[in-house]
Amino acid sequence: MASADAGIERMTNPIDIVEDVAHAHDWACDRTAEDEVTLIVAGSWTDYHVSLNWREDIETLHLACAFDFKVPENRLAEIYRLIAQINEQLWLGHFDLWTQEGLIMFRHGLLLNGTVATPRQCEALLKAALEACERYYQAFQFVVWAGKESREALVSTMFHTEGQA
Repeated sequence: MASADAGIERMTNPIDIVEDVAHAHDWACDRTAEDEVTLIVAGSWTDYHVSLNWREDIETLHLACAFDFKVPENRLAEIYRLIAQINEQLWLGHFDLWTQEGLIMFRHGLLLNGTVATPRQCEALLKAALEACERYYQAFQFVVWAGKESREALVSTMFHTEGQA
């Protein structure tokens, strides 16, 4: 089935927009290719390594945000349980474990389907990823470094502290 929009060319590469958003936030930014950019974003708990790729063939801007620690072999099963429990709660995106690297990452895609990405959409994509990473980072740490069970680690991160001591 031919699309009525088939003749319309995409006016803006979404990676250009992501670069502009990164510069506006003073995030370290490296344009590794025409269709890829990497960012380093300082969070409350760690620096997040964010990679965004534009896939013209599926018209999707893909985001992968990795944590700066590796999961040891003996904690893999519990991390998988934690990831499943967290993903049940997420509306956007999901957490994955890249087993070869032992890295936990948040992934999400912005499907554009013939439209042009806006700065507001790119900002929202990044915001969703960073908020999810910030919210659950400690749960991952509790499982990996403190040896906690996934349910206990997740419950411990559900409290929202007001103010500072």
